[in-house]
Amino acid sequence: MERLLIVAALTAVIHFINTLAYAMRISGVRTQRLATGLSIYNVIFLVASTANTIQAPILASIVEMVIKTGQIQTGIRVTDAELVNSAAYQALLVSLSDNIRFVILAATVGTVIAAALIPVFVNIFNRAIFSFEETGSVPRMLAGIIISPRRFMRAGGQIEQQSRKSFKITPKRKIAIPKTFLFLNIIVTGVYTTGVLSAIYAGALFPNFRSTAALLSAVVNGVATILAATVVEPTAAAITDQALQGERSDEDVKQMVIYLSLTRILGTALAQLIFVPAAYLVKYAASLLV
Repeated sequence: MERLLIVAALTAVIHFINTLAYAMRISGVRTQRLATGLSIYNVIFLVASTANTIQAPILASIVEMVIKTGQIQTGIRVTDAELVNSAAYQALLVSLSDNIRFVILAATVGTVIAAALIPVFVNIFNRAIFSFEETGSVPRMLAGIIISPRRFMRAGGQIEQQSRKSFKITPKRKIAIPKTFLFLNIIVTGVYTTGVLSAIYAGALFPNFRSTAALLSAVVNGVATILAATVVEPTAAAITDQALQGERSDEDVKQMVIYLSLTRILGTALAQLIFVPAAYLVKYAASLLV
């Protein structure tokens, strides 16, 4: 249970930080310093990358324990098929599936919390951008925040007052962004959320070749990455650039952020639906390679 809670917490952190990328787009438009804002966000993104690196091995160790327990209960020398089809191992698989669904739920919780805090983090990123301009480096900026937090809180104060009002009226406006782009964000988020989890669960369904199944997570996530890189991110970048150039109102960017956050939440919910089918798809792909 302790390992499961660690994995769930890391998953929540990963999705929390990934969702906050939307807040940085608003800050970049409002301060007219998008490149600076994204570079500062990349420092925070390192935390998510580290959490992702830690998460997968811990979850894999949970699957290893399930397989080992099943082997002990049914007899260590039973075949792969006999192990998977045994009543004892099926019960373990049900428990493992519930645990992984709990992890996916943690992704939803992390996304919801981040979405709710986007107005707050827009203000924080505003201050961080101006503070970075004063100090000239991220380490000095962080040191300045620790040494003189009041000075950091004063940065970008006027912009902060403007943002609180705008977030209240943005959802009421007619949607001014492509709806297909929002739909695809649901698909991308769903696949991304369940990619590693389904691959690791597939390893429990195919114990003797669990390493092959786990490594196929890169293929699953690759599909999501291609969709994100070719459809979602370019559209989001185009809308942001148009706002920077005055071709769009910054209200469009704020609206985009709100709907991207909502579709991201729906994407994590979609992951609950496709988790098991994706695992069997990975299992089938692994069987073709062995």
